[in-house]
Amino acid sequence: MKKFLKILIAIILIAVFVWTIYFLYSKSEEKPVVFETTSTFTTDIIKKTVATGSVVPRKEIEIKPQVSGIIDQIYVEAGTMIEKNDKIALIKIIPNMVSLNNAENRLRQAKIAKDNAKIDLDRNQKLIDQQVIAPAEFQAFEIAYKTALEEFKAATDNLELIQKGETSNNKMGTNRVIRSTISGMVLDVPVEEGYSVIEANTMNAGTTVASVADMNDLIFEGKVDESEVGKIKEGMALILRIGAIENETFDAVLEYISPKGIEEDGAIQFEIKAAVKLKENQFIRAGYSANADIVLDRRDHVLAISEALLQFDNDSAYVELEVGNQEFEKRYVKTGLSDGINIELLSGIDKDDKLKIWNGAAQSSPKKGGPPRR
Repeated sequence: MKKFLKILIAIILIAVFVWTIYFLYSKSEEKPVVFETTSTFTTDIIKKTVATGSVVPRKEIEIKPQVSGIIDQIYVEAGTMIEKNDKIALIKIIPNMVSLNNAENRLRQAKIAKDNAKIDLDRNQKLIDQQVIAPAEFQAFEIAYKTALEEFKAATDNLELIQKGETSNNKMGTNRVIRSTISGMVLDVPVEEGYSVIEANTMNAGTTVASVADMNDLIFEGKVDESEVGKIKEGMALILRIGAIENETFDAVLEYISPKGIEEDGAIQFEIKAAVKLKENQFIRAGYSANADIVLDRRDHVLAISEALLQFDNDSAYVELEVGNQEFEKRYVKTGLSDGINIELLSGIDKDDKLKIWNGAAQSSPKKGGPPRR
């Protein structure tokens, strides 16, 4: 029995040893490299540079009052569509006390002059009726009365303008009512009823009562780095991508490139502007941030391959063309425009040719002496 156990153990040890030798041999044997292949394809090649910025209205007007006072009524709110000369707000006039006192004094003096001219006119009217004085002498009293009457009306209107901002004879011409100077959408109303506002004058820009813009005429305002600004020019096409609107692009045309750069974070940036082409019934809110792909050059529906397939021999580009089962030969090609991912093929290979994918090898490393992986 003991002899049998010794033989069994010996057999087991021999079997384990043989299996270990086989396992190590099989692990040490190098597996052949199997490369995947791909074909050419037809696509659009677009070479572009990117500018960051925002979409804003081309014409945005700040509406300011022509008189100082307190906002009495507001007729619009943000988002309201208005026409030119539509009412925006009404101002309650708070008169200046010095101006008010001077206007009241002027009115009192004008009334005294008018009453005195009336007395002289009535007195001389009796004399002319009795033919005591000549008509030419009476005419001077008529003119004096009419002049005094006009001065009284002017003083009255001046006092009403200071007190109310309008006259009783011309309420349509009041500047208490703030009206829009353009047609468009109200973007912002930064004041509320009861706010004090200052008129626009030569010494002060005035208080902004509302901002109005034409939302059908938008532009993209962005900045381009100095390394790219020399590659662009007016009239180039832009493709806009707005962060708030996913899966949709907008066309634009470059209209302006600043002649002067501005330093930002150690780099020189140049401002650009481009007209945005809106589709029918399309609406974009003012101030959306956007990225613009400026199309430097493009090729539509051309034969192309992935740029990662290219190998280089000095200044010549070539690919590995499959001529048999896992057999490849070097084939020089002539390339065109590249977008950094795909590159245009001008000549060298046909549409149905199979090309080696270096990164598609089944083995983690190629055979010793083979071309390096890219």
